[in-house]
Amino acid sequence: MENKEYQLNSKVIMKKGHPCGTNEWQIIRVGADIKIKCLGCGRIVMIPRVEFNKKLKKVIE
Repeated sequence: MENKEYQLNSKVIMKKGHPCGTNEWQIIRVGADIKIKCLGCGRIVMIPRVEFNKKLKKVIE
């Protein structure tokens, strides 16, 4: 498995796009759950870290 380095305020691309049309997110909380904010519409979503790691495609910055 590939080691994916991310931290607070990292910008990431998820495998599946958000309904607003973008798939770029910013990490705003890291813990057992990851809270991410859509960079297109501003929606905030919290998902378990294990699920986040499966859905993560790439870390931009």
